[in-house]
Amino acid sequence: MAKSGLDKWFAQKWVDIGSKKKDGSFSKCGRSKQKADAKRKYPKCVPLAKARRMSEGQRKSAVQRKRSKAQGVGGKPTNVKTFAKASGGLISNSRRAGAAVRGFDFKGVF
Repeated sequence: MAKSGLDKWFAQKWVDIGSKKKDGSFSKCGRSKQKADAKRKYPKCVPLAKARRMSEGQRKSAVQRKRSKAQGVGGKPTNVKTFAKASGGLISNSRRAGAAVRGFDFKGVF
């Protein structure tokens, strides 16, 4: 049976895309209360499969947006979108090829 919802979320391996190791792998998501980990910058966590699909620029952009926002009161994390919004809200010309299948009136997300 296919996993969905929380079962799927817990089954995924979440990694911090803001801290890449020398061997090219990613650190585990989160920080502990130990002094060494407490000094680390705020983690931007995504599932490992998504982290591998993202380009280096996409990862840097997501981490920058996460860290540029002021952290919430009381240590609550600030949530940001993993991918920045496209300007104008319409689909870009580079992605218009898929619109031919759905028709040009379709303005949804691909």
